[in-house]
Amino acid sequence: MRIINGIYGHRRFDVPSSFSARPTTDFAKENIFNVVNNLIDLDDLEALDLFAGTGSISFELLSRGCKHVVAVEKNNAHASFIAKVAKELKTNSLQLVRGDVFRYLHSVPENSFDFIFADPPYALKELPSVPELVFANDLLREGGLFIMEHPKINDFSQLPFFYQHREYGAVNFSIFIKTSDK
Repeated sequence: MRIINGIYGHRRFDVPSSFSARPTTDFAKENIFNVVNNLIDLDDLEALDLFAGTGSISFELLSRGCKHVVAVEKNNAHASFIAKVAKELKTNSLQLVRGDVFRYLHSVPENSFDFIFADPPYALKELPSVPELVFANDLLREGGLFIMEHPKINDFSQLPFFYQHREYGAVNFSIFIKTSDK
């Protein structure tokens, strides 16, 4: 796993080969963060990383200036890896939630975020419900950005706040911006 840019830029962490996580490729991550940088300033924002996997997106967000990131990961080995990397980076800005994303989405303490990223397992049958849950539970602040990574078969373009779809190889992203006019 590589952090691409920011204060931790170019740092690499060896992900155990036994991991079942499918991390966002460096190519896709670099390209989506180029889009993000043109849409929102990450400095001092609060972010949520759902299905955090290796923590790659969480650490990229912290490296690029987010003041606080909540990473939600169910798999204990993956969560332990995230905690290990956070310790190596000596950051207190990452809050790791070891648990089920859907439980978290239904029980988030009165908190909302400026930026939300979700990268559920592509085979997850509940994958299509993630954007609806994010908005139904009012987790994204006004003007906030939500990015959903998903397989090509999913189309979220009819959902409220949909902004655009981006495709980088086999990786697809749906981008949502919360505005008051929807």
